Amino acid sequence: MAVSMRDLDPAFQGAGQKAGIEIWRIENFRPVPVPKSSYGKFFTGDSYVILKTTALKSGALRHDIHYWLGKDTSQDEAGAAAVKTVELDAALGGRAVQYREVQGHETEKFLSYFKPCIIPQEGGVASGFKHVQEEEHKIRMFVCRGKHVVHVKEVPFARSSLNHDDIFILDTKSKIFQFNGSNSSIQERAKALEVVQYIKDTYHDGKCEVAAIEDGKLMADAETGEFWGFFGGFAPLPRKTASDEDRTVQSHTAKLLSVEKGQAKPVDADSLTRELLDTNKCYILDCGLEVFVWMGRNTSLDERKTASGAAEELIRGSDRPKSQIIRVIEGFETVVFKSKFESWPQTTNVAVTEDGRSKVAALLRRQGLNVKGLAKAAPAKEEPQPYIDCTGNLQVWLVNGQEKVLPASDQSKFYSGDCYIFQYSYPGEDKEEYLIGTWIGKQSVEDDRVSAVSLATKMVESMKFQATQACIHEGSEPIQFFSIFQSFIVFKGGLSDGYKNYIAEKEIPEGTYTEDGLALFRVQGSGPDNMQAIQVEAVASSLNSSYCYILHSGSTVFTWAGNLTSPDDHELVERQLDIIKPNLQSKPQKEGSESEQFWELLGGKSEYPSQKIAWEPEGDPHLFSCTFSKGNLKVTEIYNFSQDDLMTEDIFILDCHSDIFVWVGQQVDTKNKLQALTVGQKFLEHDFLLEKLSREAPIYIVMEGSEPPFFTRFFSWDSAKSSMHGNSFQRKLTIVKTGGTPTVDKPKRRTPVSYGGRSSSVPDRSQRSRSMSFSPERVRVRGRSPAFNALAAAFENPNARNLSTPPPVVKKLYPKSVTPDSAKKSAAIAALTASFEKQPPPARETIIPRSVKVSPPTPKTTPTPEPNSKENSMSSKLESLTIQEDAKEGEAEDEEGLPIYPYERLKITSTDPVSEIDVTKRETYLSSEEFKEKFGMKKDAFYKLPKWKQNKLKMALQLF
Repeated sequence: MAVSMRDLDPAFQGAGQKAGIEIWRIENFRPVPVPKSSYGKFFTGDSYVILKTTALKSGALRHDIHYWLGKDTSQDEAGAAAVKTVELDAALGGRAVQYREVQGHETEKFLSYFKPCIIPQEGGVASGFKHVQEEEHKIRMFVCRGKHVVHVKEVPFARSSLNHDDIFILDTKSKIFQFNGSNSSIQERAKALEVVQYIKDTYHDGKCEVAAIEDGKLMADAETGEFWGFFGGFAPLPRKTASDEDRTVQSHTAKLLSVEKGQAKPVDADSLTRELLDTNKCYILDCGLEVFVWMGRNTSLDERKTASGAAEELIRGSDRPKSQIIRVIEGFETVVFKSKFESWPQTTNVAVTEDGRSKVAALLRRQGLNVKGLAKAAPAKEEPQPYIDCTGNLQVWLVNGQEKVLPASDQSKFYSGDCYIFQYSYPGEDKEEYLIGTWIGKQSVEDDRVSAVSLATKMVESMKFQATQACIHEGSEPIQFFSIFQSFIVFKGGLSDGYKNYIAEKEIPEGTYTEDGLALFRVQGSGPDNMQAIQVEAVASSLNSSYCYILHSGSTVFTWAGNLTSPDDHELVERQLDIIKPNLQSKPQKEGSESEQFWELLGGKSEYPSQKIAWEPEGDPHLFSCTFSKGNLKVTEIYNFSQDDLMTEDIFILDCHSDIFVWVGQQVDTKNKLQALTVGQKFLEHDFLLEKLSREAPIYIVMEGSEPPFFTRFFSWDSAKSSMHGNSFQRKLTIVKTGGTPTVDKPKRRTPVSYGGRSSSVPDRSQRSRSMSFSPERVRVRGRSPAFNALAAAFENPNARNLSTPPPVVKKLYPKSVTPDSAKKSAAIAALTASFEKQPPPARETIIPRSVKVSPPTPKTTPTPEPNSKENSMSSKLESLTIQEDAKEGEAEDEEGLPIYPYERLKITSTDPVSEIDVTKRETYLSSEEFKEKFGMKKDAFYKLPKWKQNKLKMALQLF
């Protein structure tokens, strides 16, 4: 496509050079930049062009262009917006995907740029409208629809606007009401609360009350009565009547039309294939709700504008206001577009060059503008990081049939014909974290693979789903796996009965590694804390100039260094040699000067590669909401995702290309939790983004509340949110009513260790320690005092869990009140209290791998107490603690002049709660005598404890 100065509107010069959003409003048919302070504000009488620029991990910039049409905009302005969108794409090199957005029917991708919502205002430039702040607040009502993003529309303030299916927000001068229709979902209610927060902050300066009204609750409380009072009292709601906007556009069989001289003509074809699209033409693919305009690389700017106009005319003539027009350029088609075709080659013979972009860059350079963003950036080169503390405890089992047994050799030595289960515990922010995984060898038998996954899943289930689960295949190990093993060796063959029986049945020659046999190992890794030796075929073609190798036959040992290796690689060979052949002297060989004996052992010389085996690149992350039913997986992509998009009732998949995470909310039922791995496998099988996902990519099952750091790094993570109790709606309501997320005041268990990698940030080896357990009975739980265990034991069935794992954490927003043995609980709380005054226990003994020299671990430091802090901590939770004691009646004042209330009225489950108190300091309203009775200490001693210890006791007494 030819590019000239007339194609470049001055307003678009320099656009799209860095990540972010840029917005132009159409004024007199020309684009005018919108100030950043007004981003997200749209007027119903205007048309806008919005550019979203995303920086990819590859270093390139991706552009999405949207043109938004207000319901009152003129047809001429709408046409100008469509044309300017095509021109902007041309200025960016002709690669952007372009979307038509109509007010009230916007795409989820567009709305995700302006979370939580957009609320268009009346007026526009053409009418001379200027926004003036109104002196009197006007009561308004909005309807909210959407589970992942919210479509907000203002509706008449009348009872007839309400219905049972949707969620409504009534914005009054002093209070915002959210009315939840009885047929709406919890997730929709939670998302609507984000709109309530937006209205509260935008129109009330964050200062107004919020009330949630449940459909069908009638006049059960004062707030419900107040809500219905605005409508003249309660009366049954009318049935929802179908309007034009509620009409769904029926998807139909995709129809392909060729655009010639401004006319769209049907293309005769039995089926849709890529071969039907001619690079010299433009086409329209009509799918009902979605109408695609495909533009060949060799088409002119005028031809593209004409095709876009033909698509506009198509939906206008058939009265389809909800239909979305999406324009794609040849070579940059979206996944959805490709999926409409029966066959679409993985790669096409399209000459995608920098020609258009270079010409634009040259034009802008002559005008003295910076064109850095128009040039293709170099891919960012970075060594993968594990993002996990690598000084924890490791336990490994060999899977043999339906059992897991301790391996006969060092637990860092695996066999390719076997499957293994590993359990790794490491210190989290406020508790011990667990990673339980399966390693599946390439030569392992199917029965062992199924058994390994089943046994690992049972381990996770026995821990009340408080551990992260991983499924890892040989050859696709992630950096986290190698980092926690530090030294890792893979031998050929197997030790399990399943493998031995298989090779016997198939009469396959025994190939299991023996110390006296012939074996060749490729040595790889980034340092002593991340090194591997992988046994490969003992032939010359297995060599690679980028690696070092160990070759042994009986007592003869060679080391071979490729010409592209470094001194660090040579050090790794020596370390691995100490493990594989510790008592024999090796014969060093340099590439190009090998001895005859060396080549004889390998069966003679042959060609071999020189390029290093690269890590599977981590792609740009994509988040999907999942529905899995009757073996069918349906996914919906969540654009511009954040932690708030993770709903506790649902399962989500975070796709990073090199590995995937299946996030499971606390409120997901046990049956679906157990299917999480199947969900991940189905996702890899379907490859929804057509990104050539490997079926053997690592799968992590991440449980809400136990998210590992290598998952949370993809979010701006707030651990307090994942620690909250209740469903999504209850959590959001708590945040909206209290004005923010509870602050976490977490004790630091120890200084975090660097997350690996060969860089200056990696601590010296003498500062690192690690414990590898070999006893099946010894899987230590760190950071658990006897008092804490006594307290936990008082409230749980000791027969209900595996004693080698931490007690399960059962989290509830408002625990049910029960009547346990008060003597047991008093003793447990006393033990917990006494332990707070003790010194921390001595550091544990460690068993160090032979090849890693370390010094004794540094003892953990005790966090500094912060008495009388007003911040709430949600970081430390006790296990299902519910205590109910008799309290004395009567009111008085304590020494500080605060009113005194009985314990029964102060606890969070009270049937007669006290109002107008500081709910974060319920304990301060207890009398001194009752405080000492409940807490086992005086108030001044209690407030000298660290905040997290205070909260543990308060939670045990239902005062937090």
